[in-house]
Amino acid sequence: FYVNLAPGAIMVGMLWYALEPKPMKLSLLRDGDWAGIITMAIGLSALQTVLEEGNKDDWFGSPFIVKLSVIAAVALTVFLIIEFTVKKPLLNLRLMVRRNFGFGMLANFLLGVALYGSVFILPQYLSRIQGYNAEQIGTVLAWTGLPQLVLIPLVPRLMQKFDARIIIGIGFVLFAGSNFMNIFMTNDYAADQLLWPNVVRAIGQALVMAPLSAVATAGIEAENAGSASGLFNMMRNLGGAVGIALLQTVLTKREQYHSNVLMQSVSVFEQATRTRLEQLTQYFVNHGVLDRADASHRAYVAIGHVVQKQAYILAFSDTFYLLGMALIVALIAVLFLKKPGHASAGGAH
Repeated sequence: FYVNLAPGAIMVGMLWYALEPKPMKLSLLRDGDWAGIITMAIGLSALQTVLEEGNKDDWFGSPFIVKLSVIAAVALTVFLIIEFTVKKPLLNLRLMVRRNFGFGMLANFLLGVALYGSVFILPQYLSRIQGYNAEQIGTVLAWTGLPQLVLIPLVPRLMQKFDARIIIGIGFVLFAGSNFMNIFMTNDYAADQLLWPNVVRAIGQALVMAPLSAVATAGIEAENAGSASGLFNMMRNLGGAVGIALLQTVLTKREQYHSNVLMQSVSVFEQATRTRLEQLTQYFVNHGVLDRADASHRAYVAIGHVVQKQAYILAFSDTFYLLGMALIVALIAVLFLKKPGHASAGGAH
């Protein structure tokens, strides 16, 4: 996390230099939508905790999760009522009925699912299956960031030459494709095999993020710019929270499913299984286990670990398939976006 300190300090310095100083207007605090702020803070905090802790606590089997879910539902419902009734709402939710902003929000939500979901699932896979340490995982993930440093400054030029919707569409296709490249993982699927999917993912992300924001917010009036920006960023973060919670649950359920399927094939009634158990038993005997019954028990445990590992690999493959499908839905949402010039004209009108 400390890697953010230097860029953050540079950014603050640039803002301090570039923005014109203006006197504070503390009187505006009186007009703040404090009821909306409080209910949103409580609702989103409770919802975030439910999403983060739900899988670990067996979701609604936990009284804690049930209570927080009720709090989130009540607080967010009250928040919506407040935002649609007060004169100066914290967020102008009516912006969501605008075609570009509404479909842009949907695409952005699903982008958050895939963006944060892949950042969550890749380290899990590399740590749990390949035994990578933090430094090795960072080296693998660097290939999802380094290409973007080169590409992102070029995206505005592309937007001047090509329809931004086409750029977004290509970006989502590449991002989805990078996930589909990971759906046939095996025991040997590690850093080398993840290199090209990560590079493709980096290119896709770079092509999506800025153009999607520009198209979705085209035509938004100056007085609604704050609401639009807040809603757009909140939706991506909410998508990330939902995505991580969903992936945690899918990973657990699919591992159980694949484990049950594999165990039907790995049966003591199968000659191949009995042969392997005998080989492992003899291996443990040859390596210092004096009691043959203990050696046999260790052989069963070893077989169980192999089955579980294979089940997890298949489950991780399933999570990448899910992320790819989420991005396909986002791509469909992009097809409903108007060309920015038309949206801008509509907004001005």
